[in-house]
Amino acid sequence: MGLLTGETLGPLAVAVAIFLLLVDLMHWRQRWAPCYPPGPMPLPGLGNLLQVDLEDPLCCFTRLRRRFGNVFSLQLAWTPAVVLNGPAAMREALVDRGEDTSDRPPAAAYEHLGYGPHAEGVILARYGGAWREQRRFSVSTLRNFGLGKKSLEQWVTEEASCLCAAFADQAGRPFSPNALLNKAVSNVISSLTFGRRFEYNDPRFLELLDLAEKGVQEESGFLRKVLEAIPVLLRIPGLAAKVFPGQRAFMALLDELIAEHRMTRDPAQPPRDLTDTFMDKVEKAKGNPESSFNDENLRLVVADLFSAGMVTTSITLAWALLLMILHPDVQRRVQQEIDEVIGQARRPEMGDQAHMPFTMAVVHEVQRFGDIIPLGVSHLTSHDVEVQGFLIPKGTTLITNLSSVLKDETVWKKPFRFHPEHFLDAQGRFVKQEAFMPFSAGRRSCLGEPLARMELFLFFTCLLQRFSFSVPAGQPRPSDHGVSGVLVTPAPYQLCAVPR
Repeated sequence: MGLLTGETLGPLAVAVAIFLLLVDLMHWRQRWAPCYPPGPMPLPGLGNLLQVDLEDPLCCFTRLRRRFGNVFSLQLAWTPAVVLNGPAAMREALVDRGEDTSDRPPAAAYEHLGYGPHAEGVILARYGGAWREQRRFSVSTLRNFGLGKKSLEQWVTEEASCLCAAFADQAGRPFSPNALLNKAVSNVISSLTFGRRFEYNDPRFLELLDLAEKGVQEESGFLRKVLEAIPVLLRIPGLAAKVFPGQRAFMALLDELIAEHRMTRDPAQPPRDLTDTFMDKVEKAKGNPESSFNDENLRLVVADLFSAGMVTTSITLAWALLLMILHPDVQRRVQQEIDEVIGQARRPEMGDQAHMPFTMAVVHEVQRFGDIIPLGVSHLTSHDVEVQGFLIPKGTTLITNLSSVLKDETVWKKPFRFHPEHFLDAQGRFVKQEAFMPFSAGRRSCLGEPLARMELFLFFTCLLQRFSFSVPAGQPRPSDHGVSGVLVTPAPYQLCAVPR
């Protein structure tokens, strides 16, 4: 075969360009379909990638919403996407049309992170029988091991005591609470998944937390977003290992913990935790190719519960303490309610919530204001669906702008300020707002929501029962503007915890 010459390269380049243009036209043809959501004009090959700030998509989506409305379209390379904004569009899409909008986009990075072909987990699993089986298992197993029961409440309050002891060790000196909050919340998940807690200075525990944090940073990275939009790039040998080293190392460490757990498991005894229960299901499912209970899925379900349950709750608690030092009047009112309802002699209990409307309002307002997962987790339409009068074709990625709901100016009196009265009526009674959806909504809403609510209330009240928090003397007042990424975290800050 002869080498390509200049005479042959020219026509070949033209042919490739025509081919790519035709592919683009195939992906864009829906843009001119009747009732398709409006959006910015895409560029050949790249779509709207150059028009979307992948480092701060939320700000970009806010501008596009003003221009195109609550339902607008984007073309991310060859991936058609529709961004949903506002309570009405979100509820219509995720709740009213939930059967058609509960799928997930293919997670192209998974197969390049060492996951097997039968591993889907819970969070990013495609909508279908395997997801239903795993979600049902996760919810029922968490319930059996204490979700909604006294045993889990005792685990959380005992861990809260360990956390308070660690705060007390700071002896009123300035410190950043983030690491201690991570350890406490992670131990609750560890108790559920591995039947044990770690000491706060355990080297492997510290490594696990460090790798989980690196994994979140990788998820937030610019390159990760580009690879999601153009997954063919993942076929470049070795690229995934360079882009996701933290996530790969995190999974390797979880594999070690699961292997050790398997060695100590006694099949003749009742399961100690979720991992034992899953292993029992794997044994029973052997020979059944339709079952989603396999060793590949075990590691991914544990990873989903461990990483998602750890990071989101600890970040929310970090927001809670930041907002208490920024709003000492609110902190004093919470402590007054704690003193009146609980006192100093006993630990807080979930039953106290009914008698603590202001504290409940503060916890909810922390979640609304903190807005830590502003764009939720993407959905995928499994059928053509109509939302707000627009036709969204099958196979379209749905980006759920939860921030547009939590800070909707038509719903909240002071959407961009911390204002616990958003959740109180004129008589001071707690009122949950319909537009409060930090855990998303519909069939794919966060399965760990009940656990997160329990942790937030018990950790928060235990801490404020024991300590008064303040900005360290001589330090500037911290900012309440978050640092954007996949998760919105408070800017680094320190506080002083003085025993009451």
